[in-house]
Amino acid sequence: MKISRIAQVGAVAAIAALTLSACAANESGAGAAENDGGAQLSGNLVGGGASSQEVAVQTWTAGLQTANPDLTIDYDPAGSGTGRESFQAGAFAFAGSDRAFTTDEIAEGPFDACVDGSDLVELPTYISPIAVIFNLEGVDSLNLDPATVAGMFTGAITRWNDPAIAALNEGVELPDLAITPVHRSDDSGTTENFTDYLFQTAPDVWTYEPDGVWPLDRGEAAQGTSGLVSAVEGGEGTIGYADASRAGDLGTVAIQVGDEFVPYSPEAAARVVDASPQDEGRAATDIAIAIDRTTTEPGVYPIVLVSYLIGCAEYADSATAELVKAFFSYAASAEGQEAAAAAAGNAPISDTLREQIDAAIDAIN
Repeated sequence: MKISRIAQVGAVAAIAALTLSACAANESGAGAAENDGGAQLSGNLVGGGASSQEVAVQTWTAGLQTANPDLTIDYDPAGSGTGRESFQAGAFAFAGSDRAFTTDEIAEGPFDACVDGSDLVELPTYISPIAVIFNLEGVDSLNLDPATVAGMFTGAITRWNDPAIAALNEGVELPDLAITPVHRSDDSGTTENFTDYLFQTAPDVWTYEPDGVWPLDRGEAAQGTSGLVSAVEGGEGTIGYADASRAGDLGTVAIQVGDEFVPYSPEAAARVVDASPQDEGRAATDIAIAIDRTTTEPGVYPIVLVSYLIGCAEYADSATAELVKAFFSYAASAEGQEAAAAAAGNAPISDTLREQIDAAIDAIN
């Protein structure tokens, strides 16, 4: 498989981790990277959407390359909103999205990528904490509670040495410097997850309903995950939010949960997903998680995104169905999850969740 220009970026870092898992799959003869009959796959699979899971998609793409040199996968990390819209319009065979389609959106349709009447397949294959990142010279980490985070993004708190921040960070020298909040300019699932956290945990300060479109005009806007991270890196006193795999050397926030401050980690993100219920009123192939951001369970990090691979239960073209099924299978496999975690720092899905996902993938035809 030739990796597309989009998928090549950053995939090199994942190759070493992938080689061992891919070789093990080939030696076993099973190999989620091959189709059910064990034959090599060929053709071109086109998808796109969430930039948060771009590194994971690159990793899964590289994994399939090992077993299927005649397969090409193109993934455009243009954002969750674009991914969902392009999938609906039939331009993408699958989408990546940091939220599932709502039940209202599914009822309204149409989904041109699918056969009329087909259920959606929505798989939570990428689980990752969203880091609150900041650029403050000499400060690597801060403790913040939900109301303070919300105030920094609404403009209720405008200076880094504000008493609300200082009270949570005794001994930290905070400068008398303006806070510049940075948000996504595109329709973003990461934004929707972050605003959902603020709305659930600090409703007196953050009065806006969760949405993928940022509701305020203040601060600085940036396109995509890479653009937001670059904007935070480029300005002293900035604060933003991004998939934790992209936090790099920026300062990060430990979030107050109950009586403790919890830094982000894949393990802490996985705990909140396992503790949250699934959304009701959906098809068996549509596995949408209703994240409980208000939990006070120890060791839980509540600002988490669950990013989905989205496809059709029934495609008009059998070749497309075969390629989507193979890609989703590898992404959900233990090998694929471990390789993505090594490259992107996300939390591998649990075995229980994998059983549900595998059953949904089996339904694709």
